[in-house]
Amino acid sequence: MPDSNFVDYVKIFCASGNGGAGSHHFLRTRTNSHGGPDGGDGGRGGHIILRGNSQFWTLLHLKFTKHLKAEHGGAGSKQLMHGANGKDVIIEVPLGTIARDAETGAFECEITEEGQTHILVPGGRGGLGNDHFKTATRQAPKFSQPGEPGIESWKILELKLLADVGLVGFPNAGKSTLLSVISAAKPQIADYPFTTLVPNLGIVKYHENRSFVMADIPGIIEGAHEGKGLGLRFLRHIERNSVLLFMIPVDTKDIGNEYRVLLHELQQYNPELLDKKRLLAITKADLADDEIRNELKKDLPDIPNVFISSHKKTGLDKLKEMLWEAMND
Repeated sequence: MPDSNFVDYVKIFCASGNGGAGSHHFLRTRTNSHGGPDGGDGGRGGHIILRGNSQFWTLLHLKFTKHLKAEHGGAGSKQLMHGANGKDVIIEVPLGTIARDAETGAFECEITEEGQTHILVPGGRGGLGNDHFKTATRQAPKFSQPGEPGIESWKILELKLLADVGLVGFPNAGKSTLLSVISAAKPQIADYPFTTLVPNLGIVKYHENRSFVMADIPGIIEGAHEGKGLGLRFLRHIERNSVLLFMIPVDTKDIGNEYRVLLHELQQYNPELLDKKRLLAITKADLADDEIRNELKKDLPDIPNVFISSHKKTGLDKLKEMLWEAMND
């Protein structure tokens, strides 16, 4: 997915339709010139609706369509005819999309399933025709209800990628390389920090017809929870991962300390992230012999760990097995 095509945050203006006015018509025929009220109800104004679509991976399609307006409901008419409902505006969004009120920041809904719908802004109700207001003492009401006005408001749509495994590590830890080797994803890879500027998703096959989704999250730096580096822009994507795979290169000066720094950034951003299952992959393991690995194992964090080399493709089967077990424990 090209960098310019990944959009995970948009602000849109939504205007639902006005309800149609009720009719205050009276029945008039050649044989009955003083018939009773037969005014129909007005139609409902169109809704603004969110709908989950698994074929979408980004909010790019909304980047340049920031004003959405639904149709107004039709007016009621004679012979108790109901006015037409206004046409709804349906916004297709990727799974993992959250909607918030732009003014208050209040959470409104979360779309996580294919075909799931939510009325983001309801249309105005149609007015009642005069037939509803007849009584024994008021048999010819000459009034009806106007339709309710629609609602106008700004909404924020925010995407948090849905993935089974999220890759967590400093820039140049080998996250993109791993994803490119064990899935069909083709992230940009180079030997300098911040090669990855947007999250990348890959489907990892594991035995027979089993598979899981892995997300390469752009590298974290110290102070990311305060917005430094790529900071808050991408930390939110980690919230949706069921398993976090920490990745630290074997030639790191202090693997334990680097792990604690990464953990601290996640904790400061959202303490609930520490409740997720964690695994540690020591990357670029082909740079260390068995003696060095054995020494390193003595000081590794107390979580399941494995030495891997994406370049030599060693340790990857064991890694996939550990991830699958963690997801299905």
